[in-house]
Amino acid sequence: MNDLWDSLYGQHSVKNILSQFIKQKKTPHAFLFSGPDGVGKVYAALLYCISLNSGYLPSLKNVLKEKILSFEEPFVKFIFPLPRGKNENETSGPYEKLSNDQIEIIRGELSKKTSNPYYKINIPSANTIKINSIREINKFVSLKFSEIPYRLILISDAHLMNDESQNALLKNLEEPPEGIIFILITPYPSLLKETIKSRCWNISFAPLEEYDLQNILTKYFKYENIVAEKSSKISNGSVTEAINFASTDITHLMEQTIVILRYSFGRKYHSAISTFDNIVAEGESQDMIKIIAKLIIVWLNDLMRFKLSEDVVFVNYKDTLEKFLNKFPNIDINLLVSRIEYLSLLTDKNVNKSLIINNIIFTLAAVTNPYLKDKIEQNFENILSE
Repeated sequence: MNDLWDSLYGQHSVKNILSQFIKQKKTPHAFLFSGPDGVGKVYAALLYCISLNSGYLPSLKNVLKEKILSFEEPFVKFIFPLPRGKNENETSGPYEKLSNDQIEIIRGELSKKTSNPYYKINIPSANTIKINSIREINKFVSLKFSEIPYRLILISDAHLMNDESQNALLKNLEEPPEGIIFILITPYPSLLKETIKSRCWNISFAPLEEYDLQNILTKYFKYENIVAEKSSKISNGSVTEAINFASTDITHLMEQTIVILRYSFGRKYHSAISTFDNIVAEGESQDMIKIIAKLIIVWLNDLMRFKLSEDVVFVNYKDTLEKFLNKFPNIDINLLVSRIEYLSLLTDKNVNKSLIINNIIFTLAAVTNPYLKDKIEQNFENILSE
């Protein structure tokens, strides 16, 4: 394995698989990189493209590294979610109808991503990969470019392609152009068509270890060690989640999470909802619902850790864990976690925030209220059948 891979934290299995492809000089024409958000999937795709081409052109390694890590065309076609422009239609280019302000934001985000491989691009109202972006692949492929053996088409957040976009991409995957590698990036592969997944070599990325997260937070995001340490413990191996926690007052939010849990389990629903609403209203992060939902999940997982006499994250609230387990020893923790996770993801689909908060509270409250339990069961059956 070459030294280029050393800059990618963790992911030893991924590195070994990709290095074998390079060594054997047999690379699939399409990959699906799946796994948690914020673990280095985009960075790994770029490093693979550099390493693959450097094997053929070792003297150009440094030049290739600079151009590919900068997403420079025609070396790399980088496709990601974009906002819709004013009066945009199907014949418009993906950037054609965007305002100057929107273009500047996109340039700024790409610049941050170029200088920090673990930075997550954040563009307001960018919640769809446009069909026009996928159609531009044909233009990219048609360009005659013989300077390197392989060029990369990189699709980030591939799950945000709608049916039309996925169908358009499928045509390219069915007849892969020579010298082109497609790499689709997503934490949610289940949202992609089976016909697309079946044409890709799937590589799963693992959550990062706590020490790797701490190093990334201090090196790339300049957080102090104590903040990095706290955030890494509750971030499920994800840089994205760690940044969300690091940019907030974690101690205060953990206290408020306990308040929400106590109100919910104590059937004080209005107080629980009011507390949750206030945190979201006062919070600076747009992902505050996700942050609180994650802390609720951390506490639920602490129940299992406490049972097994393992270290818990909510170390100052062990009495709460013990009392709850004594009263509700048979709680289905996995089911509860999966439901809270599902509700938190609805924030990405522009679902009303109050509706999400109410559902989280009543999902928790159903643990102690048999009447609510039946209602929640039916509610989730209806949601999942839609």
